[in-house]
Amino acid sequence: MSAASTIHLEPQAAVRGRVAIRNVEIVFGSGKHRTQALAPVTIDLEPGTFTALIGPSGCGKSTLMNAIAGFVFPSQGRISIDGIDVKGPDPEVGVIFQQYALFPWFTALGNVKFALKRLGLDREEFERRAHEALAEVGLAGQEMKYPGQLSGGMKQRVAIARTFSGAPKVMLMDEPFGALDAQTRISMHSLLMRIWQAHRATVLFITHDVDEALVLADRVHVMSRAPGRIIKTFDIAHQRPRSAADFDMEQMRMRGEIHRLLRPPEE
Repeated sequence: MSAASTIHLEPQAAVRGRVAIRNVEIVFGSGKHRTQALAPVTIDLEPGTFTALIGPSGCGKSTLMNAIAGFVFPSQGRISIDGIDVKGPDPEVGVIFQQYALFPWFTALGNVKFALKRLGLDREEFERRAHEALAEVGLAGQEMKYPGQLSGGMKQRVAIARTFSGAPKVMLMDEPFGALDAQTRISMHSLLMRIWQAHRATVLFITHDVDEALVLADRVHVMSRAPGRIIKTFDIAHQRPRSAADFDMEQMRMRGEIHRLLRPPEE
């Protein structure tokens, strides 16, 4: 779909969506079954920014994301969004998983409409928002297809459309492109950047891919092995759009340092 034909939903001003994470530790179980899933973490996600979180498998990245989403609760510390403590799931916090999480009995359009029902829109606005959301991710003309008829990349486009259609102020993305082939992943990076720049939700993006983090994010937090803690933060001021094929010396330096930080200790 050409840039001229792109239909945008109303952009979100970057004044909402400040996430404050203060000394958050997460422990599961007790006694001899006690497991520290996340060591104390303190970070801020500023409104409208794109932050990547990268670390070894099992270090607590997804656990931290689930705590921000209100799916699990900190054992100590606090998480707030725009000054309000997170006490459970919030309709203004969108979540996108690697597994798509689409309803197989709904069409692409039906999946987006399901997310819009909570907004109480009139019928005309309801239909317009659903169709525009799919058009924005390049799926105009595919509205009546079911998830089983869509490729992996198209399913993830539906998931992105469904989540952004509700105009969330915070977007949490847990390795959303991890199951896609390299070519489709690059295409999805471009799509995500375009939609994020139009809506300006605050994004936390979890990934194992160093290049992906450097291409997408304003800031990259690197986590240690479990129990995870933030061991280094990289601020990325390079102009967008970015491509790993065109990294300059500074980006190559950051890539090398992040790889060294993630390298497992020698036996």
